[in-house]
Amino acid sequence: MFERPERGERAILVRIGLGQATDSDELGEFDALARSAGAIPVATITGTRRTPEPRFFVGSGKADEIRDRAHAESADLVLVDHELSPSQERNLEGLIGRRVLDRTGLILDIFARRARSAEGQLEVELAQLKHLSTRLIRGWTHLERQKGGIGLRGPGETQLETDRRLIGKRIRTLSKKLETLARRRDTGRQVRKRVPVPSIALIGYTNAGKSTLFRALTGADAYVADQLFATLDPTVRRLRLPHTPDLVVADTVGFIRDLPHELVAAFRSTLMEARDADLLLHVVDAADPDRERHIAQVDELIESIGAGSIPQLRVYNKIDRLGRPPELMRGAFGAPAAVRLSAATGAGVELLSAALQETFGQAAMRLVVVLPPSQGRLRARLYELRLVREESAL
Repeated sequence: MFERPERGERAILVRIGLGQATDSDELGEFDALARSAGAIPVATITGTRRTPEPRFFVGSGKADEIRDRAHAESADLVLVDHELSPSQERNLEGLIGRRVLDRTGLILDIFARRARSAEGQLEVELAQLKHLSTRLIRGWTHLERQKGGIGLRGPGETQLETDRRLIGKRIRTLSKKLETLARRRDTGRQVRKRVPVPSIALIGYTNAGKSTLFRALTGADAYVADQLFATLDPTVRRLRLPHTPDLVVADTVGFIRDLPHELVAAFRSTLMEARDADLLLHVVDAADPDRERHIAQVDELIESIGAGSIPQLRVYNKIDRLGRPPELMRGAFGAPAAVRLSAATGAGVELLSAALQETFGQAAMRLVVVLPPSQGRLRARLYELRLVREESAL
């Protein structure tokens, strides 16, 4: 066969329009995905088909074209912006003589590089193993000759079966570890529910500027980069605003079209921050001409994880690229509905803070509480939560 490089550099990008012409915006996003994975796109091959071809997905003629271009460009791998079946991936690799990676495999590779927390790394590994388990091939056929007769019997278990058994065992181990971590998170959530602290989750299409806004709001030292999936692990910080109870703000993973189901299921640690929030800050790249479609895709994913009923405050970011002034927009009943701002320059961030103060300040109540001397622990907890305005002795 051929040696699979651990990480290809020079890449051929392939996208086939099914039933319609290839979308240039989606092709541009796929190029950004490839570069986020460390690849250098050297050629792009497009085409149109009514339906996927069973053997190669792209059709035999297009597969030959990809092979010739890969050899001419000295490419290390071929990236296909579609989900390939295991047999289609193997057939293309056999014909082209280069490593072939579909869209799911590419996104998994990016997630594997970016996950930093222990839970995030476990989730990525679990998703990778589930993806890999469908793509094992018989690469050890010299160990599989189980002929009858003395001296001709092979091993009792083939290498393929051994690989499947080891992967299955590792999947079960990772699942148990993640269940343990999930129980710990649930315990923390139950504690927060006993002493309610309003929570906000930043959501949005990847590279919309969520992490930059997160830093501008909270002052947290969050990682920021102009690339897809720069942030994977959920980051939670406290936000303190005047005349408002303390808030908790969570930065979550960016969404993208056709996000692999393995990752939607696996990355529950960051998605749960959105599902359990009291308010979703839906960050939108205002300068993106495809922003309306991205908004719809994010809303669809939010609905799929059970967070569709949570109130949203739309944040149109990157207005500095459009030359537009900051603005606080209100809904039908006068409540804050959207904010136009630039998280990079800080213009309009104060309007977002005012909108949050107005939204959550309504939940604040002034109460007079009389505590006996025996309730010293409760008194200390009220001070810890910054709920005491003034105190006097009777």
